[in-house]
Amino acid sequence: MRSQILAARAAALFASDLPAGSRPSDAVVDAAIVRAVQACGTRGCVARMATAYGDYPETAAPRMRWARDVVETVYGARRPQRGCELVAA
Repeated sequence: MRSQILAARAAALFASDLPAGSRPSDAVVDAAIVRAVQACGTRGCVARMATAYGDYPETAAPRMRWARDVVETVYGARRPQRGCELVAA
């Protein structure tokens, strides 16, 4: 379950407007993920990611590595706060 939440957060960060390669603060990451999920839902974020892999695989793979690294850094060591779980839309 925890790995699915991390994967959903990484997909949302991938779909966000944050530039790949940046090292945003925890608060900036939280806000970007919330905005992305509100804009297109969890499934929509995954769909955007899949589209990027189909259209621009040379940039999608590095962006996903960045998103996963950032999500793991921000959420990997800390437990989610009660009531703040990412819920599939």
